[in-house]
Amino acid sequence: MAIFNLNVNGKKQQVDVDPATPMLCVLRDHLNLVGTKYGCGIAQCGACTIHLGNTAVRSCQLPVLSVGDQAITTIEGLSEKGDHPVQKAWLGHDVSQCGYCQAGQIMTAAALLKSKPHPGDADIETAMNGNICRCATYVRIKAAIRTAAGS
Repeated sequence: MAIFNLNVNGKKQQVDVDPATPMLCVLRDHLNLVGTKYGCGIAQCGACTIHLGNTAVRSCQLPVLSVGDQAITTIEGLSEKGDHPVQKAWLGHDVSQCGYCQAGQIMTAAALLKSKPHPGDADIETAMNGNICRCATYVRIKAAIRTAAGS
């Protein structure tokens, strides 16, 4: 076990965990931030996506030891009132069905728009590739990202 000082959603957090503990487990089991979902456990589905700095990463395969002093943002920290442009566009396009993958989808889309504010269809498809939606709302996801980008 080791003590890690983390910056999660703009707040300093301290956890005492094994250095190999995946950030997903740190977030859900130690910090009670349960918006980030466990999907596959092998970084292939995207349900566990968070931001490490400004980059979308799969938290199920990110050991807490690798975080260092980089800021972590979860779906709970994306916006205080759920009014991030991507979240608003998700509601406007009625993207969610079962909703399980949506936190990961939203976090990936938000990272895309931060790095490329006006992405084309190919950019959206590349960025969102690997974020699996069991309900297959991919057309609405793409439309919501276009709306959030203002295109």
